[in-house]
Amino acid sequence: MTDLKSMTPEELEAYFKELGQPGFRAMQVFRWLHRGVESFDGMTDLPKSLRERLKEACVLTAPQVERKQVSKLDGTIKYLWRLGDGNCVETVLMRHKHGNTVCVSSQAGCNMGCVFCASTLGGKVRDLTPAEILDQVIFTEKDSGEQVSNIVLMGIGEPLDNFDHVLRFLTLVNHPEGVNIGMRHISLSTCGLVKKIDKLAQLGLQLTLSVSLHAPDDETRSRLMPVNRSVGVEVLMETCRRYFETTGRRVSYEYAMIDGVNDSDGQADQLVRLLRGQPGHVNLIPLNEVAESPLKPSRRVRQFQRRLEEQGVTATVRRKLGSDIDASCGQLRRKRIMERETDTPEEGST
Repeated sequence: MTDLKSMTPEELEAYFKELGQPGFRAMQVFRWLHRGVESFDGMTDLPKSLRERLKEACVLTAPQVERKQVSKLDGTIKYLWRLGDGNCVETVLMRHKHGNTVCVSSQAGCNMGCVFCASTLGGKVRDLTPAEILDQVIFTEKDSGEQVSNIVLMGIGEPLDNFDHVLRFLTLVNHPEGVNIGMRHISLSTCGLVKKIDKLAQLGLQLTLSVSLHAPDDETRSRLMPVNRSVGVEVLMETCRRYFETTGRRVSYEYAMIDGVNDSDGQADQLVRLLRGQPGHVNLIPLNEVAESPLKPSRRVRQFQRRLEEQGVTATVRRKLGSDIDASCGQLRRKRIMERETDTPEEGST
């Protein structure tokens, strides 16, 4: 079945010409898809004969709300979407003074193995298609009635491990006839796949690259993030320097504050030395506790921030949103998987 929503307007035009249809059908369909139409019958300006033909040859993705939680504290909304094959992914809508931000997932599950993250428990099931990533933006807007102005690729999965589909998503969501969110309003977070960072740099996109650093030394980072065992902090930082030199875009460094693991004054000083000589911004993240992990939130977030700033490093503390609704990445999906396992009858039972 052909996935029309993952196609660019140019590809749609070629597809419809193969069907013997005029080229303008492509933009008609493109607009319908990006409005969140849920059936081909909803494309009312297409001939009925064409709609019937599309039903037979094409798939139309439309995720269903498996679970929805709304924070009583700040209005953050967390969605657990059920995809066409039954897999579930998470999306979070966060309200800010400067507009609404949606955090989207790029994979069902994750293979990166970061010990502080619930997304990786159980590993990766599969990559999401461009349409399935795009749907998270479209259907979050549709369900919430809120317009999205910013996107962060920081949900379930490693975006650069799904490189081609994520790049296609960026092209689609940036299109003026679609959702039309500019690249400067999009952040992509990676755990540090250096070859893919270099590949991304060559494209010259004006998005913000956020690197999940979480420790300034190889011993600590390798313990927290298995990806570091094959690369190392110094190689990662050299890659980030190349990224800035190539794109002119400052890199943001994510740093989850973990009690007694990466929050000492000495580690703050190491981080300063690591960032010296390159533009960068450190985003300190109060750790969200995961039931299956022994790691606890740091009690030294503000002290760590001050020590960085006193030595000339720009550091902010991420505002904690949705703390009453399992808003950290992967928690809601993990709960649903565990519920399903509990609900599954034992072999031989009736």
